[in-house]
Amino acid sequence: MSSKGVTYRLKSRAEIEAMRAAGEIVWRAHQVAASLVKPGVSTAEIDEAVEAFLAEQGAAPLFKGAPGPVPYPATTCISLNEQIVHGIPGKRRLQEGDIVSIDIGCRLDGWCGDAAVTHAVGQIDAGARRLLQVTESALHLAIELLGQKSRWSEVARAMEQTIRQAGFTVFEQLIGHGIGREMWEPPQVPNFHHRAMDFPLRPGLVIAVEPMVGMGSKQIRILPDHWTIVTADGSLSAHFEHTIALTEDGPQVLTTGSGGLIWG
Repeated sequence: MSSKGVTYRLKSRAEIEAMRAAGEIVWRAHQVAASLVKPGVSTAEIDEAVEAFLAEQGAAPLFKGAPGPVPYPATTCISLNEQIVHGIPGKRRLQEGDIVSIDIGCRLDGWCGDAAVTHAVGQIDAGARRLLQVTESALHLAIELLGQKSRWSEVARAMEQTIRQAGFTVFEQLIGHGIGREMWEPPQVPNFHHRAMDFPLRPGLVIAVEPMVGMGSKQIRILPDHWTIVTADGSLSAHFEHTIALTEDGPQVLTTGSGGLIWG
């Protein structure tokens, strides 16, 4: 399908079911990661556990070796507090009051799944908890509206309004993406209204929707590791993501347990 010069391929029912199998492994990997989220655990320990789980399932890490100035070196992206996305796991240990975003992707039998969750580490303050709630709510709103609207811009506008009305920031430099046999496929999927990146919503569309939301400035910067993206002012950020297929029966969340139910 082509829209305003952007060409992307719709998936068949069989292809969507193959992607659901990859997505369910991503969901199960998130359960492994979530079980380790506690003060004192290093981000490297979480990454190692997820890598071992994916290997047990016969799935390949989707992020490891991703091209960039330096190939991405880990299985997961684990981003703490002011880190928005693409945090590289390492020696840093979780502390009480942190928020930690864990992004996991895998490839199974040639098909990809991709999802992210931001967790509270122990007790977090009220502002951080509201940030997590609003960001996840924006994702769930998008899933709901995918079955009701005809164009992505309508969904994105509602997401943006929800986030901004709550007093939070949308990072306009960071967007979601189509997904299939490759992690990044057309179309581009912004979390805000952008007419040039609009596209029609049709059965067979599979996209990774991933609101990335901040408490402060919308300005970002990249750390010297070439990957970790942080808020320029050091304020907190959150990230939630699902791989979602639009079917004749409505939107189906592929990165969750069997049946395509919304995970949360």
